Amino acid sequence: MKRILLSLFVGVGLLTSCDMDKAPYGSLDDSSALQSVNDYAGFRNGIYSNIRSFATGGYIYYSDIQSDQFLGLTIAGNRNGEFNNGLVTASSQAIGDVFESMYTRISNTNYFLNKAEAAIAIPDYFTGDEMVLMQRYIAEAKFARAYYYFWMMERFCQQYTPDKADTPALGLQLVTEFNPNGNSANYPGRSTMAETIKLIKDDLTEARTGLAQYEQIDNKGIKPMAPYINTYVVDALEARIALYLGDYATAISKAESVINSQVYTLANVDNYIDMWTNDESTELIFVPFVDSSESGGIDNTSYGYISYQDEKSADYIPTIDVLASYEDGDVRLGSFFTVWDLNFDGDSQPAYVFFKYPGNSALINGIDYRKNKPKPFRLSEQYLILAEAAAATGATDKANSALNTLRRNRIEGWEDVSYTGSALTQQIRNERAKELIGEGFRLNDLRRWGVAFQRNGEYPANTDIEQFIVSSSLSCKYTADDTRYTWPIPTDEMEINPQLAGQQNPGY
Repeated sequence: MKRILLSLFVGVGLLTSCDMDKAPYGSLDDSSALQSVNDYAGFRNGIYSNIRSFATGGYIYYSDIQSDQFLGLTIAGNRNGEFNNGLVTASSQAIGDVFESMYTRISNTNYFLNKAEAAIAIPDYFTGDEMVLMQRYIAEAKFARAYYYFWMMERFCQQYTPDKADTPALGLQLVTEFNPNGNSANYPGRSTMAETIKLIKDDLTEARTGLAQYEQIDNKGIKPMAPYINTYVVDALEARIALYLGDYATAISKAESVINSQVYTLANVDNYIDMWTNDESTELIFVPFVDSSESGGIDNTSYGYISYQDEKSADYIPTIDVLASYEDGDVRLGSFFTVWDLNFDGDSQPAYVFFKYPGNSALINGIDYRKNKPKPFRLSEQYLILAEAAAATGATDKANSALNTLRRNRIEGWEDVSYTGSALTQQIRNERAKELIGEGFRLNDLRRWGVAFQRNGEYPANTDIEQFIVSSSLSCKYTADDTRYTWPIPTDEMEINPQLAGQQNPGY
C-alpha cells in the first residue's frame, strides 16, 4: 500500500500567502493516503516532530530576550535585536516566520484529524484494537492543536481578562478543517478570546478522554520523561492555561493532580544538573523523543544567547539583577550560568553567560553542538503554578508549602520560611523568575502581572563589560500595560487576508 511520507511536512500556511492549494508533504490523493492504522501511526510521528521542533530555538528565546533578564552585547551584531531593543514590528521576518510556522503545524494537525475522525466513523473499518490506537492518536493530535493555539494566544493576543472575553477580534484566527484554497474571501478573521479559549479547552477535554481510555488498557506511558503525551501532560497544560486565565481553582486542581500523582519527583541539589546536561530527570513530565540521528529536527536554544561553536562569543548575558537573585547554595546558579572570556575585537573580557542548554553529548553528531532535548513540561512549573494560584485565593499555607518544597530541592540547607500578603506573592514571582529563566515564560509573566521594566546595565562583576552593552538594550523601557507585550499580526497576513482589516493588535 502506498504510504504518506512521514518525516517532513511542507510549509502549508492556511492563513498566509503560501500556495493555498498544497496538501501536506508527501500526501497522495484522498483515495490512497492514510488508509491503514500504520499510515496514521506514521503521520503521528510527524505530529510529534512538529511538537518537539517548536519547543526549542526561537520559539523559546525570542520572548525571553525581549524581557527584562538579558542585556544585548555589541558582539551580537544585532542578532534578534528587535526583540531585546523593543523594536518588534508587524513586518519583522522573525514574527512572520513564527506565525506562519504555527499555522503550518495547525494545518497538518487538521489534515490528520479530519482524515482520522472520518475513518473511525466508518463501521468496521478498524478492528477493536486498532480503534483503541486510533482514539489515542486523535487524542494526541487534539492536544497538539490546543497546545499550538494556546502558545499563539499568549503571544499574539492581548492578556486575557473576563471583560475582554467577548470583544470581537481579540482572539486568534481559528481553523479546524483542512480545506486549503486560494480564495482570500474565505479566510477567517480573528475570533473572540472566548471562542479561542473554548476551542482550546474542548480539544483538551477530548484529548483527556481519548488518552484516559487508552491508559485503562496500557498505562506504561505514564512515567517521567515520557516521549508521548499522557493525561498528566494534559493536566500540566490545563494548569498553565488556568493560571493565564486567572482561574485559580482549576490551576490548583490540575497542578495538584500532577504533583500528587507520585509519578514525578523534583530534582534536588545533587542531581539537578543532570536535567540540563543529560536531559534526564524524574521531574520531566514530557520529553519528545530525539536521538543523534534526529537532532537536526530541533533548534539550538542556547544559540539565542551564546555561540554554539566556541566559548568566546555571546549575544546576550544575564543582568546583574538575575545573577544576584540566586543565593549561596542555590544549585541553579552553577547550572544556568558560567564565566567565559568574551572576545570584543581582540579585547578579552570575562562575563557570566547563560548556559542552561549546554548540549547533550548523546545528541552530538558532529554538527549539532549544544543541542538539548525539549522540556516543555516540568514538575517545578506545577509547584510554581500551585503556589501562585493558592496565594491569589488566600490559601497561604498551601502556597508556602509549594514554595518551600521547591526551594528545599534547589537551595542547599534551605530552612522553610512563611510569607503572607504581597511578600508571599513577590517571593513566588521571584522563584518563578529564577527557576524558569530561558524557558519562554518571562515575557508573558510580566504582562500577566502588569509589571513595568527597564534593564539594569550595571555589571559589578566586571565593570569593563558595561562599555560593550548595547545602548538601546539599556534604554528600552516597558510600561505595565505596554502594547509590545503582545506581538503584532504579521504584515503579510494582514495584506493577504481582507477579513483582518481593522483587527491588528494595538500599537502596530
